[in-house]
Amino acid sequence: MQDKTKQRVLDAFLLVMRPIAKILLRYRISFSEFAETAKTAFVDVATSDYGIRGRPTNISRVAVMTGLSRKEVRRLRDKLEYGHEPVLVKSTPISEILSRWYGEIDFLDEKGRPAALQFSGGKGSFSELVKRFGGDVPPGAMRTELKRVGSIAEDESGRLKIVKRTVIPADYTDNLITSLVHGVYPLLSTVVLNSDPDGEHNGVPQFTAYSRGIRNEDLTRLRRISYDRLSAAAESFDDLFMAYESPEGRNELRTGNVVSVGLYYFEELDENAKYKW
Repeated sequence: MQDKTKQRVLDAFLLVMRPIAKILLRYRISFSEFAETAKTAFVDVATSDYGIRGRPTNISRVAVMTGLSRKEVRRLRDKLEYGHEPVLVKSTPISEILSRWYGEIDFLDEKGRPAALQFSGGKGSFSELVKRFGGDVPPGAMRTELKRVGSIAEDESGRLKIVKRTVIPADYTDNLITSLVHGVYPLLSTVVLNSDPDGEHNGVPQFTAYSRGIRNEDLTRLRRISYDRLSAAAESFDDLFMAYESPEGRNELRTGNVVSVGLYYFEELDENAKYKW
């Protein structure tokens, strides 16, 4: 029975690994390079999550749990302790400006929505917004770029207003890393919590709507409607998080707790993926 359960889990991971393998091969990352990363993750989790009385798991137990030699476990633990850099995902100046425009009271109208801002001036102007939250980017350059990506428009009086809240990073690698760190990782972490029979956090929200009967001629319309609804939902959660976010949590040290909600549209394009809904 245990072998059958293990095989079912492995079969599911074979499916999950298909898009991962596609990304790795696209970036010319070999299996041996990925295997090193996978082994490091196994050692890291076995060491930190399976200790006794709050202490890290010893090398021999980690070796037994992972199937790696004690020499290999020791090497990887040294790597984690001395040579492993955390994944860094920086907020772009554009994303920061749009987020602050929605969250800072100085740049909201009387209904709590992003105000239409004059380009220049003191408190409450676009230039002030950029000076406070745009780093060293000049206000004029920020205005030009926000117009180029379609995030803002200028009305007849010269005021700037937001027309699109989100911006997809132009750099494909940055977009990939952001998606993995803020999308895939939170989703899989939620799956871990909800699938743990002994866990204390079962019931963390995790919802998926799906269908296996959509006609080809309806896909384009369905994508558009899904995009609109997902965008609206994401923006509502962004507003919710900003309402509860402490001033300390917005600084570079990120002292607050990390909370995330993931919303996505999926359409199977891999004809070789083997699964049944």
